[in-house]
Amino acid sequence: MTATVTLEPESFTAVLFDLDGVVTDTASVHAHAWKEVFDAYFARRADAVGEQEREFTSDDYQRHLDGRPRYEGVAALLDSRGIALPYGDPSDSPARETVCGLGNAKNERFVAHLDRDEVDVFDSTVELVCRLRLQGLRVGVFSASRNAGRVLAAAGVEDLFEVRVDGVEAERLGLAGKPDPAVPLEAAARLRVDPARTVLVEDARAGVEAGRAGGFGLVVGVDRTGEADALRRHGADTVVADLAEVSVAAVGRPLSVVPDAFTMTSEVGWLLRSRRPAVFLDFDGTLSPIVDDPSDAELTPGAHDTLERLAGLCTVAVISGRDLSDVRQRVGAEQLWYAGSHGFELVGPAGERHEHPEIDELTPTLDAAERALRERVARWPGAFVERKRYTIATHFRRLEEGRADDVTAVVEGVAEEHPALRVAGGRRVVELRPDVDWDKGRALRRVLDEVADEAERHLAVYAGDDLTDEDALEVVKADGLGIVVRSEEHGDRATVAHVSVADPEAFADLLGRIADVVEA
Repeated sequence: MTATVTLEPESFTAVLFDLDGVVTDTASVHAHAWKEVFDAYFARRADAVGEQEREFTSDDYQRHLDGRPRYEGVAALLDSRGIALPYGDPSDSPARETVCGLGNAKNERFVAHLDRDEVDVFDSTVELVCRLRLQGLRVGVFSASRNAGRVLAAAGVEDLFEVRVDGVEAERLGLAGKPDPAVPLEAAARLRVDPARTVLVEDARAGVEAGRAGGFGLVVGVDRTGEADALRRHGADTVVADLAEVSVAAVGRPLSVVPDAFTMTSEVGWLLRSRRPAVFLDFDGTLSPIVDDPSDAELTPGAHDTLERLAGLCTVAVISGRDLSDVRQRVGAEQLWYAGSHGFELVGPAGERHEHPEIDELTPTLDAAERALRERVARWPGAFVERKRYTIATHFRRLEEGRADDVTAVVEGVAEEHPALRVAGGRRVVELRPDVDWDKGRALRRVLDEVADEAERHLAVYAGDDLTDEDALEVVKADGLGIVVRSEEHGDRATVAHVSVADPEAFADLLGRIADVVEA
């Protein structure tokens, strides 16, 4: 489903979700429980006092009960039918003919459903909540129901919300029910966010009316029952059929504020379970620690076995700046896709092979640039040139401090002499590459196209550590999962990754946990 609403982190700091009908598929259960109670009550009343029996309708639910505190909704519905009953007491038996008695009868039926059946969640809502949290937005849930905590726990999503304000809290604090905005405003206050910079998501008329009255920055109506026009009339700024139509803009952030993956295990786990993953991995600095001499690079201990296990569960690809033959030999795992030279050459587990069609024509240019670089870089001990099939890397990891700019200037000068090549930077390395429209992101898309399944959309996961990995992280930022491996050498550069890990050893641990989730 194509997104029609994009939430910008620069414009909003929090999102508040109504529970029933937005997060959990329980609104229909509420409506069914109300119908059972009122149909039975109206039938008894017709027999007793000779009134005409009138069936409880979906309009009755939408107008008088949906989103309102239980007893308040009972009173509103009875008033609409011209029926006056004593209010009674919250301790009234469900058999008592009072407002509270009818409300308790409904609650008894609803709780029986919770005890008997599983509570379903709307997967698109949970994915949206996860993406909001990964982008640093605050998230809360509110409900008129006194059973909200029980529902969230039964659905397994209680850990995804920072605050919850429900019917129990509303009664304790004396908060009025919808369409009064007191409950969502209390949730915003607990998050310490300005309502004007907060999005409110509701599926009930009374709920969107409360959003407008509370001055919320954006009121999103969720129409699952053909109520779109009514939701707009009552206060929704926009209406969607499902929250799959709402996306979160993934913006570049300093590495220091990207959350650690091990503090976001619920969010990462939900995303991995939402769709079959396709996992893409950089090599140097991600699967292997950075070393002074690139020829000494080895897989992090345990990574080989994890890659073999993961490749038996889903698509796995290694996309490296190294030559294809080099990265394949160093990883050594079967059933993987391998992309060398940032994706200029690609081979699949069944022998599929792809090369960029323009690349071989540039071999003479690369040869000439290599000769020039070797001659000019030789003056600096500690810097050296590494020729790859389709790129030329000039390393200065062992160069004395303060000379990196001199080496970079030399590489840039050679690039000016060969317009068919362009300069690309990395961690203590600067490269000359063919100036063609290709990068790790395009290689990722090529593999996704190769493994695409019309019946199933993949969750693209990419992990990398360097500036050269941002092209691939850009591809997955909207609806995939981006992981960046931190390093002191990176400084506090910007990235569009969703989560981070401390080093390749931590990533190896995370990769094992990803395999566990996929296998479960």
